[in-house]
Amino acid sequence: MGTRLTKKATATFESIKKIDENGIEYWSSRDLWKVLEYTEHRHFLPVIEKAKVACTNSGQEIHNHFEDILEMVAIGSGAEREMDAVKLTRYACYLTVQNADPSKTIVAQAQTYFAIQTRIAEVQQMEEYNRLSTEEEKRLFLREEMAKHNSQLADAAKDAGVIEPYDYAIFQNYGYQGLYGGLGAKEIHARKGLKKSQKILDHMGSTELAANLFRATQTEEKLRRENIKGKMKANKTHYDVGKKVRQTIKELGGTMPEDLPVAESIKSVEAKQRKMLKGKENI
Repeated sequence: MGTRLTKKATATFESIKKIDENGIEYWSSRDLWKVLEYTEHRHFLPVIEKAKVACTNSGQEIHNHFEDILEMVAIGSGAEREMDAVKLTRYACYLTVQNADPSKTIVAQAQTYFAIQTRIAEVQQMEEYNRLSTEEEKRLFLREEMAKHNSQLADAAKDAGVIEPYDYAIFQNYGYQGLYGGLGAKEIHARKGLKKSQKILDHMGSTELAANLFRATQTEEKLRRENIKGKMKANKTHYDVGKKVRQTIKELGGTMPEDLPVAESIKSVEAKQRKMLKGKENI
């Protein structure tokens, strides 16, 4: 996702977006193959098949994201004919462009566009998160999510061959280095002025936690989706995903994670929350 997303490319992908009868957005394979500069629709179908495999490997149901439909297609002289097409969700498009020809500039643009759009949608769809009003509530929610997904990431890394605790620490460091512009756990500690005993995640604000949560979930997904094996490949995957998340933050005009302020210990926030709940119970 290193390619910078242009306004023209964004406008192109937005212009072919459709809304179905349930108000849900989707893209048609009949539009996407042309934009991605494939010569014919049938040459684009194998890419969609690869994306379906990736979808299954990510633990998602294919039918939730890829639907075979019939679509009226212009065949010239104002005439139309019903033709086979595939109705693709945003996530399906994300997987499809990840499997498309990377030598095409427009494909690199599409990878950036759908990665950013998928990220925005994930945040928007976290209804529980959106109901939270204070920074403290958001931090507690995201820290809990982080703990859950770090556990799932550890399982995925283990399946890839990262088994020993020492190797897992190295694996985690690669993710940090990708997201924090080359800074590992030790350097982040120093940059943030944290003590050795203090955990980095416990002193992150909601914005920084959200970026790290995205890094963890996307790495887990990629390890499983591409069935990655071997410590070196797993480390590289974690680094690359971290770097892509950093690029997304940059594209959206956000602050780099190493420049975000250090937050109060999450343990103190939890203690305050418990005290507050106890106070309400005694009323």
